[in-house]
Amino acid sequence: MNATLAQTDKVKNGQGFIAALDQSGGSTPKALKQYGVDESAYSTEAEMFALVHAMRARIITSPAFHGDKIVGAILFEKTMDGTIEGTPTAQYLWNTLAVVPFLKIDQGLAEESEGCQKMKPIAGLEALLVRAKSAGIFGTKMRSVINSASESGIAAVVDQQFEIAGIVLQHGLFPIIEPEVSITSPDKNECEKILKKQLLKHLETLKPDQKIILKLTLPEEADLYLDLVRHEKVLRVVALSGGYSLEESCKRLAQNEGVIASFSRALTNDLKASQSDQEFNTALEKIIDVIYSASVDKVTHHRAA
Repeated sequence: MNATLAQTDKVKNGQGFIAALDQSGGSTPKALKQYGVDESAYSTEAEMFALVHAMRARIITSPAFHGDKIVGAILFEKTMDGTIEGTPTAQYLWNTLAVVPFLKIDQGLAEESEGCQKMKPIAGLEALLVRAKSAGIFGTKMRSVINSASESGIAAVVDQQFEIAGIVLQHGLFPIIEPEVSITSPDKNECEKILKKQLLKHLETLKPDQKIILKLTLPEEADLYLDLVRHEKVLRVVALSGGYSLEESCKRLAQNEGVIASFSRALTNDLKASQSDQEFNTALEKIIDVIYSASVDKVTHHRAA
């Protein structure tokens, strides 16, 4: 079985979750601060990215981080361009750990319009996708945000997501579509129902051999996205933590059959630069076990259905 087929099988059927290690320029200082590295520790952007790469390398090389419990990992562009123990990051993830590598390709959010934030135009998208493919990346991830239940606003978000997904698919990569519904939205449940309708409509436009992955906020209504989980064009449905605590995220995940986790903040919140390797590895292992259990229980239940 070639690498792409093996990776496709792992994403579709693998037990575990997708680790989101893709904080980019705007969110990097916050991620570092959470890790215990203050802004006084660096004076240039290059130093900042070196520190965050060291944090990610520490996570990826931890004995707790491996393909038995982690299906995939989403990387920031500079992480893809870097190395882990002398090996390009994407190759290290798959060849050493059997973790499928993804790349975050969006360049942040546009100003809010109709209660939603589409993605900013992605400069150099085609060239980035060519580099990603040659680096061994399996798929991409791009994020928009939905703040209120505007039919036209949500339609515009999903239109843009699928438009870019089409370009990604043309490059032989699998897109993760992430139209995040804000957990602070006063009409979150209504947003999610409109979003589901739009996603189902757009899935019908895909060609028979095209498949995508959906990354969605954990919904207010249990099993709201079950039709998407079971859709022939959907390789996997994964859930973002969206600012929920690890405990709340896993509680909500347990209520959604067939959905696995793709957490960022909930994955790294208990990790600190000051921890010894033993303390760091123990903390990471504990978090991974909790997220893995919440994801696998749903995978097993879905298969039995």
